[in-house]
Amino acid sequence: MKSIVSTILLCLITLNLLSQNQSKPKLIVGIVIDQMCYEYLYRYQDKFSEDGFRKIMDNGTNCRNTQYNYVPTFTGPGHASIYTGTTPNNHGIVANDWFERESGKSINCVDDMNVKAVGTNSSDGLCSPHHLKTNTITDQLKLTYPNAKVVSMSIKDRGAILPGGHLSDGSYWFDYSSGKFITSSFFESELPQWLIDFNSKKAVESYLQQTWDTYYDISTYKESGPDNTPYEHLLPGKTTPTFPYNLKEMTGGVTNYELFVETPYSNTYLTDLAINALKGECLGNDQQTDMLCISYSTPDIAGHSFGPYSIELEDIYIRLDLDLAKLIKQLEETVGKDEFVLFLTADHAVVPVPQYLIDKKLPGGYVFLTEPLITLKKEVALKYGKDLILDQKNLNIYLNHPLMDSLKLDRNEVAEFIAAKISQWENVKVAFTAYELMNTGNDNEWKDMVRKGYHARESGDVLFILEPGYLPKSIDSELARKGTSHGSAFNYDTHVPLLWYGKDVPKQEVFRKINITDISATLTHMLYLQRNGAMTGDPILELLNR
Repeated sequence: MKSIVSTILLCLITLNLLSQNQSKPKLIVGIVIDQMCYEYLYRYQDKFSEDGFRKIMDNGTNCRNTQYNYVPTFTGPGHASIYTGTTPNNHGIVANDWFERESGKSINCVDDMNVKAVGTNSSDGLCSPHHLKTNTITDQLKLTYPNAKVVSMSIKDRGAILPGGHLSDGSYWFDYSSGKFITSSFFESELPQWLIDFNSKKAVESYLQQTWDTYYDISTYKESGPDNTPYEHLLPGKTTPTFPYNLKEMTGGVTNYELFVETPYSNTYLTDLAINALKGECLGNDQQTDMLCISYSTPDIAGHSFGPYSIELEDIYIRLDLDLAKLIKQLEETVGKDEFVLFLTADHAVVPVPQYLIDKKLPGGYVFLTEPLITLKKEVALKYGKDLILDQKNLNIYLNHPLMDSLKLDRNEVAEFIAAKISQWENVKVAFTAYELMNTGNDNEWKDMVRKGYHARESGDVLFILEPGYLPKSIDSELARKGTSHGSAFNYDTHVPLLWYGKDVPKQEVFRKINITDISATLTHMLYLQRNGAMTGDPILELLNR
């Protein structure tokens, strides 16, 4: 009798496991758009095709209240948080770069001098995820199923490296010295043949012979401001920030890869790379789920230059929509229409150009930090006998710990003095000491967001945030008042799109608040994986209760 019961139980367990395995998608496609405001989905909707953004929105799940729950909202922390399912206080990527006390210099979040460049002789290849302090969802997939494949790519090194994690089968980013996609010895000893073949086509040189004009008649771009405004940076070779952009004339016969990544052709180039990777790596070709991670960098690179109300940015999104349509069509043909799940989100959004806000008599502007910091250093030296400030980076004040210890000063007392002084600066909202973040209650939402973005080794001793609409700059100048940026705790930076599409994804809109860390927590259950490392996100039940 026991034998029969055991056999029945074993069969039920086996059937359950088979059912779970069969319900898993063959491929997860993660798309991160660098610097995308939630509202772009609707502002540009009438100009989108039926097969790109609108196809995902109309046939999938649209999480309309997705937020970043920490500060700073930069590219490095954004990608790390999406794929680890936790915040910088756990994964350690507190910014794109930060001040390192040991070396006394700024370091990039993916720089690694202990690896070798692969596919280039440039220092652009000296990168890895070694600063990432916890596993990604892609790592967890590889740990659980070693035969799963993970491939990640972006124009930016951090946009490729952090999503792919430590166990990526291939992470590829753009080399500004050659216009090719490269990697480092952390991942591979040599480029795969499909990528060598892709690079050999020299597509970038061809794109730089073209003219970037608006996809539709420029008179129809009513969703944006005028073409020529004082709020936009000039691209090299231009005297006005206006269409058309004749790239051949602008480069003067000299290949300019930095100009290339400001154009929508950079998104197309990355899309073609993704399609080549899909085929070259045979992703989604068996019953074991693979992951393809794509990060589109150009909306951010161009967004900094032109701002969110420019015709240039609108045209980039119209053309990106066509790239997404091409990618989705290829996924449906190669992997199968009901065999993959795609999610699309952003690593942060962006503030309108502050000078534009000033001119519109809206709250916002600039905090020019050079002079206040000089004054602060003098105040510290007057009180303590020495200048104790090493650097300011990302609104973090780094103090000289060995010097304070030699003077037998209480580190927290010094930090409290500095925080009190900074709190008096015009258009500073609040300042916190590191001790306060780690040892006192979360009595307000701003402190909690700063705390979640703090990691002791990489962060400063005093952290502060500005009032809404303000950007930090070094000194005032005409150039400083053009273009825009991001990084704050406010909704214009934290509210991003989150779309899901594909196998078993219901058609619905979700309006409750969802944190960016919930993406990987949801993928964990879609793929029947252990929650990885320091994951703090919660699964989006609306996607799983089916």
